[in-house]
Amino acid sequence: MWVGEPKPRFQRGELLLVGERMRILHVVGRQNNGKTTLICELVGELASRGYRVGTIKHSTHDHEFDRPGKDSYRHRQAGALPAGVISAGQLAVYLPRSPEQDPIISLAPIFEACDLVLVEGFIERGGPKIEVWRQEIGKSLLANEHPEIIAVVSDDAPAVRVPVWPRSDLVGLASRILATLGLG
Repeated sequence: MWVGEPKPRFQRGELLLVGERMRILHVVGRQNNGKTTLICELVGELASRGYRVGTIKHSTHDHEFDRPGKDSYRHRQAGALPAGVISAGQLAVYLPRSPEQDPIISLAPIFEACDLVLVEGFIERGGPKIEVWRQEIGKSLLANEHPEIIAVVSDDAPAVRVPVWPRSDLVGLASRILATLGLG
């Protein structure tokens, strides 16, 4: 059980939490640059190497995950904290979140068995990030604005201060990520 909100300390790709370590890498980029596709491919590649990979999708929109009228929704409205749903093949837990709270800390116990966690988005949060970028989309690079971006993943030739890792070399990209997080 967590007592209070411990302050995370970033160090070489690790988030140190109450004696536990989560190796987290944020995969960021502007809309339609291929973040989700890359994460899915990386999960497959890393899992084939025997790594346990967790993922978290960050949404900047505030929307309801549950549906009004459903029993789980009614449980939460009545004050259940947390409220869970279990089906034959899945389970979900609904936890409230305050804006100042780091939600990754709340999720840490669920991901403790993972060797690494890929977070799609959440550029505002501290920690190492790689940016997925495609010139054909025509949007500016985030790497020029955010110093925590450690590399750009692209088959184009962006003008950036950080290394460019080839998008078409998934095996090499996975190896670079593992090395960056101290796993390879």
